[in-house]
Amino acid sequence: MPDPGPSPLQSSLPAAVASFGAHVLASALAVGVEPAVGAGPGEPSPPPQPAPPVAPALPTGPPVLTPVPVPVSVPDEGAAPVAAAQPSAALERILRGPSGLGTASLHWARSDAPAAPGSAGAPDAPAPAAGRPIPGLYHHPVPEPDPVRVEELSRRIKAWALDEVSLYPEDWEDQFDGFSVGRYMVACHPDAPSIEHLMLATRLMVAENAVDDCYCEDHGGSPVGLGGRLLLAHTALDPLHTTKEYAPDWEASLLSDAPRRAYRSAMEYFLQATTPSQADRFRHDMARLHMGYLAEGAWAQTEYVPEVWEYLAMRQFNNFRPCPTITDSVGGYELPADLHAQPAMQRVIALAGNATTIVNDLYSYTKELASPGRHLNLPVVIAEREGRSEQDAYLKAVEVHNDLMRDFEAASAELALACPVPSVQRFLRGVAVWVDGNHYWHQTNTYRYSLPDFW
Repeated sequence: MPDPGPSPLQSSLPAAVASFGAHVLASALAVGVEPAVGAGPGEPSPPPQPAPPVAPALPTGPPVLTPVPVPVSVPDEGAAPVAAAQPSAALERILRGPSGLGTASLHWARSDAPAAPGSAGAPDAPAPAAGRPIPGLYHHPVPEPDPVRVEELSRRIKAWALDEVSLYPEDWEDQFDGFSVGRYMVACHPDAPSIEHLMLATRLMVAENAVDDCYCEDHGGSPVGLGGRLLLAHTALDPLHTTKEYAPDWEASLLSDAPRRAYRSAMEYFLQATTPSQADRFRHDMARLHMGYLAEGAWAQTEYVPEVWEYLAMRQFNNFRPCPTITDSVGGYELPADLHAQPAMQRVIALAGNATTIVNDLYSYTKELASPGRHLNLPVVIAEREGRSEQDAYLKAVEVHNDLMRDFEAASAELALACPVPSVQRFLRGVAVWVDGNHYWHQTNTYRYSLPDFW
């Protein structure tokens, strides 16, 4: 297959970059990182906790931002600033584009020259991970996450779930532990400056799963009345602005069930550590997620099996997108709003969310088949709509995932070349690492997942 060359669609990202001022970009490029938002060090502090049963009033002013600056190595005076900077192995992988069998023609700037021993392009081979990866699934192995961070994060998130928001009863404890959310988040965010930054993502992840379980699926969830429950839960993320007469009723409702308590608390922590644009970005992606829940719930009520393309459209909304989209917040920096909003960046984030969600479909396949009722996932939809056997449908779903992954990596590589801005490069690297960490967690979580006997 001939080398396709660069996309004929010219990116508008350079024009957006210019709006930040040449002097800002020059200083940032000189040290190889995006200047940190804010001037002072510090970590997010816990929000004030309510004294039950009185519902506390929501903050009336802007959140107090306490971002942690990224450590910067300042070059000596007179030294050549940019030439000395060495890209990380993860960033080099993005810039090279996709790798693996059959992907050589997808990227025009790929270098096949071997990396020198000890260079950034020759990382140590990751330690073998537990669990069996799906045969033929395109993925990148990752090193085992830092066990010290995993242990501390697991301890803190369980304390938050039990003591701060009363998230689950005692008989759900084994399921909470089996979720291994601490290992999940450390694998997905290895560049987080602190445990508290990791907690930002971990609280939100746990809260999102509580909404999914309690409103939609495993623990009393139902498509009946789902829209009303999701809307009220969403107001814990996107506050209601109403009259003084009715505001107290809404505020009290935020403590009325576990999902809303979790959403409210997790979002308060998030607001203290992020900028208004980062918070609004997250709210937008959570609205997308809730719309996807509603589509899947509507199909369940009417017993409709969507066409494959319809299912993939639903999965672009009901997916992991809110998680990688906050990679800068967890990393202690900010991707500027107009760069995040660029169509090229939106495509990268959407493809990352789509690919990682199909990973979930594939690893949870046997778990869902064993659950009561009929669960829609990509292999089930392909089998129904394309008249394939269960095995053929599953293997076709693997191919769909691989296509999405290669498209994601090609789009990331193109954007990295089109916009060599430090915050863009770091964000792309963070999203790619999140994609890899997500696969790692699914592969290694043998408490939840097992593979079908199709090979």
